[in-house]
Amino acid sequence: MEQLKFGHKKLYIDGKLVEASNNKTFEVICPADERPTATIAWASREDTERALESAQRGFKTWSALPLNERLDWIDKLRNKILDNKDRLRESIMYEMGKTWEGTEEDLTSITDSLKYYSEEIKKRSDIPLEDKEGTHEHHFISQPLGVAVAFLAYNFPLLNLGFKLGPALAAGSSIILKPSEFSPLSAYIIGELCAEINFPAGVITVLCGDVKEVGIPLCESTIPKLITMIGSTETAQKLIAQSAKTSIKRYSMECGGNAPFIVCEDADLELAINIGAALKTGNSGQICVAPNRFFVHESLVEDFTAGMVEKFSGTKVGFGRENQPDMGPLANKASVKKVQHIVNKAIEQGGNLRYGGKALDGTGYYFEPTVITFDSNEVEVLQHEIFGPVALIVPFKTKEEVIVLANNTDAGLASYVFSKNNETLDFFAKRLEFGEVQLNGVKYDIYLPHGGVKNSGIGVDCSTYALDDYLAKKRVTKALLRQ
Repeated sequence: MEQLKFGHKKLYIDGKLVEASNNKTFEVICPADERPTATIAWASREDTERALESAQRGFKTWSALPLNERLDWIDKLRNKILDNKDRLRESIMYEMGKTWEGTEEDLTSITDSLKYYSEEIKKRSDIPLEDKEGTHEHHFISQPLGVAVAFLAYNFPLLNLGFKLGPALAAGSSIILKPSEFSPLSAYIIGELCAEINFPAGVITVLCGDVKEVGIPLCESTIPKLITMIGSTETAQKLIAQSAKTSIKRYSMECGGNAPFIVCEDADLELAINIGAALKTGNSGQICVAPNRFFVHESLVEDFTAGMVEKFSGTKVGFGRENQPDMGPLANKASVKKVQHIVNKAIEQGGNLRYGGKALDGTGYYFEPTVITFDSNEVEVLQHEIFGPVALIVPFKTKEEVIVLANNTDAGLASYVFSKNNETLDFFAKRLEFGEVQLNGVKYDIYLPHGGVKNSGIGVDCSTYALDDYLAKKRVTKALLRQ
C-alpha cells in the first residue's frame, strides 16, 4: 500500500489526540491528482457528545483564567503555528490543490487573527451608563459567552478557521471546529499543534464526520451558545433550523455571494481587467467575494472582454511548489460538474463562449478559465453563484439601469465598481445592496469588517465587531445608598 504523504490524523478532543470511537477513517483526496494524501479519524456521535462536554468544561476553565494568561496561551499557539508554517502551507496545497503562493494567505490569516484579537480584547472595558435621576450606577459589561461551534468552508481552510479561532479565544469562549470534509487536513494539524503545547483541555476541539453523527448533534445540543459558519446560504438555513429546535442560540453566518462587478464608461480599463481576472483565477474562483456578474458599459464591453480573454489565455494552470502555476484545480469532482453545468446553461440561455468552457482532460479537477458574454441581462443563470473561474459579462447603458441589475439577487456580500468620477462612485456606494462595496480596488484584512446582507449572512467576520459574537452583555446596576 502506498504511503500517504501526510499519514493519518486523529481527532483533537479534551486536549488529546484520539481515534474515532467507531474506528472509522476518511481519505483526504488531493484534487490535483485525485490521489489520497492523508486519512483522518471520522468522528461518531459518541465522539461528538464527548467533544461537547469537554468544550463545556474547557469554557469554565478558560473563561476563569486571567486575561494575561489567556493571551500567553494564544501567543504560544501562534508561535507554534509559525514554527510549522511550511508544513501547514503544504497541507493546504495538497488538500485544496492551491498554488504555493495562494497558501500564504491562509497561514497569515490565522496568525494575524490570533495576534489582532489578543490586542483588541485589551481595549474592551466596561461601559458606564447614565442614570438620569442620579439614584443608581450602571455599567454595561462584557463576559465570555460560552461554547461556540464553527462550521468551516473548504475554500480557505486556515483563513476560515482563523476568522473564528482568534476572536473566540481572546473573548474567553471555547470553540469546536468542524472543518469541511474536502479540506480537513490543516485543521487536524492545528489540533496536533495544540496537543504538542498542551493547550488547556477542551478549549479547542477539532473533529469531522457525517452530518448525522457530527453536524446535527452539534447543532441540536443545548451546550453551544453560538453557531457560526462560513459556507452556503442553504447550509446556514439548515444549521439555524436544526439548532433552534432545542435552545435559543446566537448565529454568525457568512454565506454565499453573487457579486456584481460594475465597469463604468470612464473606468480605468486596465485596472478593472487586472482585478477582475485576478479575482476569478485566484483560488480557482472559489471565493465567496469573487465577482460573478461583470456589468460593463456598452462602450467598453468588447475591450474589457478582449482583456479578460488575454488574461485567461495567459493563465498557467497546474500544481506544485516548483511549477509555480497561476491557478490550481477546483476542490472536488462535484465542483467541476457544477461549474460545467452553469457554463452549459449560460450557453443555452444565449451566452457567447469567448474563451474556455470546459474541464481539462486528464487527472485532477481542473477547469479552464472561462469568459461568456451576453447581449441581454434576462438570463436566469446570472442568479447563481458560480464558485469557479467563469466570468459572465453583460453590457449596460446607464448607471440607473445597472444598479437595478446588480441588486437583482438574493445575495448581498461583496460588490465592485470602477469609475474615475466621485459622484458616480457615491451613487453606487449608497445604492448597492451589499455588505461590502469596493471602489476602484480590493482590500481585505483582519481589522476590516467582512459580512453580508440579505441571504448572505448574519454578523461579521474580522474587525473588532467579530468579538461581540463571542461575548455576553450584562447590565449591572447598583443603587446609591442614602448617607
